[in-house]
Amino acid sequence: MTTDLSFEAAYARLEEILEKMNSGKVSLEDSLKLYEEADRLITSCSKRLTEAEKKIEILVKTKDAELQLDEQGRPQTQPFVAAATAPLNRNMGAL
Repeated sequence: MTTDLSFEAAYARLEEILEKMNSGKVSLEDSLKLYEEADRLITSCSKRLTEAEKKIEILVKTKDAELQLDEQGRPQTQPFVAAATAPLNRNMGAL
């Protein structure tokens, strides 16, 4: 089943599907089946990426532990930076 694949396996399968569909050697019926499979894989991969992004985002907080909001009122975030590559920037505001 498509959803049982790891992200990497699903992405590899998407590449296979793209190669097959671009080859011009696939019937219309098979192309539709491949398209449907690709759609499910894209949805699955997108969902997994969104979940991963939520897990690694760091909310930027002020020194009072209050969320800093952007112009649209959404919490500001910064990307996760692994400790091995760079120190964590907690952006504590003006201390």
